[in-house]
Amino acid sequence: MIDTRLPHSRRGRRVLAVAAASTAAALAFGFTAGPAFADGAKGTYTDNALNGPSVKTDQGEVSTSLFNLKLEDGTVLQTYCIDFETDIRKNAAYQEDAWANYPGKGAFTEPAKVHWILQNSYPTLSAADLAAAAGVDGLNDRQAMAATQAAIWHFSNGVNLLDDNNAKVKAVYDYLIENAQDLPQTSEPDASLSITPATAEGTAGSTIGEFTIETSAASVPLNVDAPDGVELVDLETGEPVTEASSGDKLGFEVPADAAPGEASVSASVSAEVHAGRLFKGTEDKPTQTLITAESGEAEVSAAASVSWTEGTQPSPSPSPSTPPSESPSPSPTPSETPSPSPSETPDDRPTPDDDEDLPLTGAAIGGLVAAGVAAVGAGAAAMYLSRKRRGANGDSIDG
Repeated sequence: MIDTRLPHSRRGRRVLAVAAASTAAALAFGFTAGPAFADGAKGTYTDNALNGPSVKTDQGEVSTSLFNLKLEDGTVLQTYCIDFETDIRKNAAYQEDAWANYPGKGAFTEPAKVHWILQNSYPTLSAADLAAAAGVDGLNDRQAMAATQAAIWHFSNGVNLLDDNNAKVKAVYDYLIENAQDLPQTSEPDASLSITPATAEGTAGSTIGEFTIETSAASVPLNVDAPDGVELVDLETGEPVTEASSGDKLGFEVPADAAPGEASVSASVSAEVHAGRLFKGTEDKPTQTLITAESGEAEVSAAASVSWTEGTQPSPSPSPSTPPSESPSPSPTPSETPSPSPSETPDDRPTPDDDEDLPLTGAAIGGLVAAGVAAVGAGAAAMYLSRKRRGANGDSIDG
């Protein structure tokens, strides 16, 4: 949260430095925009569960509070701030998400140590139990909460508590940051319910998507909305499913002849929202990112969808071609001695062996045509002379 008492020049430098750190964190964690479907618990910031004393840090003096987050089913969870640079907005809407999707200013540098503090400090431990662990006498709830919030800011945003604070608050803060264990990021508590990724695409004739179910519930009933013939299946067994457990991987099996379309799977279940789950604002206006300080049972939901295009239809097998006859047709026998064309002399004629495979050329065709014309002309002349002789001898000539 922003300290309004900081000098403007100092605040400006700090905001620029934090913005650069936020960019580096985005690259390190691979932060992405929110999924198409909201998974897990949803809630609204309503008011403060407890207000503590202000604390002096190397980034300014700020107030401390434990916030009430009211979930959709009415469950109220206490939460801490993990976004030192951003103010919280009254009635801001929140959505459960993973550590890696931290959207706030500054780098969420050591989330696993923040989780350790939540498990080993207030309100998981009472003020008396925390005081005993830290070796402090007479710690009250407000001081226990202030020390816990300051220690969380140290690991979420790199904030350091100064020495000139309340001695009890500073002593508990020192105890927490010195003993926080560097747990691997796999220590992140299970999501109440999520289906990832949110969407997938493919073609008919394939199994589309590799959706992973994560939930703190023992099992989750699944609601499938899909055209006839499209089934949600377990990717390991290939069998259709109507419920799933945490870690199950599912996909939509789409027949090859299915028309282009889409399908979805949704789930709703009563599940544990664990301490250490990140909640981020879901609206355009910025609000402080929160982390749950306690666990609670709540009704949660998640969904995912697929779409597909028409599959590639197999081409029909070609009809077999007619097999060649066993005995090939004999080649025509060339004439023994082709008639000479008018333009040829006997000596120029090709021998049978020479012209057996030669094509009929234009010159040869011309000679044949000339010979035919001459023959027709000779026949016509003979008929004319014959008729004239018969006329001279007194023979009748038919018209």
